[in-house]
Amino acid sequence: MPTHQTHLIIKFATIVVAGTWLMAACSASPTTPAPGSSTNTIERAIGPSDAPVTIVEYGDLGCPTCRGWYNAHVLDQILNKYSKQVRFIWRDFPVITPLSPKAAEAGWCAQDQGKFWEFHDLVYDKFQIDAASLKADAAQLGLDMTRFNQCLDSGLHTVDVNRQWEDAKAHGFRATPSFLINDQPVAGPIPFDQLVSLIDPILAAKK
Repeated sequence: MPTHQTHLIIKFATIVVAGTWLMAACSASPTTPAPGSSTNTIERAIGPSDAPVTIVEYGDLGCPTCRGWYNAHVLDQILNKYSKQVRFIWRDFPVITPLSPKAAEAGWCAQDQGKFWEFHDLVYDKFQIDAASLKADAAQLGLDMTRFNQCLDSGLHTVDVNRQWEDAKAHGFRATPSFLINDQPVAGPIPFDQLVSLIDPILAAKK
């Protein structure tokens, strides 16, 4: 468990970042999608489940600020620096455009074929999230398109998107990207150096 000092550091960082986040982060409030039929509890994660630090990003595949954070390679730097000490999880918070919820569903459809992260990266590289573009991205990755199209067109994973959407709101998040660091909310986008300043005290406290 994080120490009292670590909690104070994270709370302070939240305050520091908040001003930048409010100006730069994406925010909107489209209608929450109706539930679908899936009850998936899989986490889209990189890193070991027993890592001492877990970072959760609540993101939107249609969010320019999320894409900018991705293009800044902050996640790559964190994973390179901390290796097995950090686990990174993506959760959907598709609040930016009317197309965002369907893009989030497409991510789940790619996950069904073991290609979520490849799909995530390709979508941010191309940054076109209409249904035809999402299907073209899936085809480029070599996914089974009959299966992918049936998944996306049927709304199979709408309930999974909705569940993570509600989870983000329960944490008080109103914009993307937003983060949890060992369950402590931090407003994003978070620069690499600031993430290091949050992670190092947690690791030090566990030694």
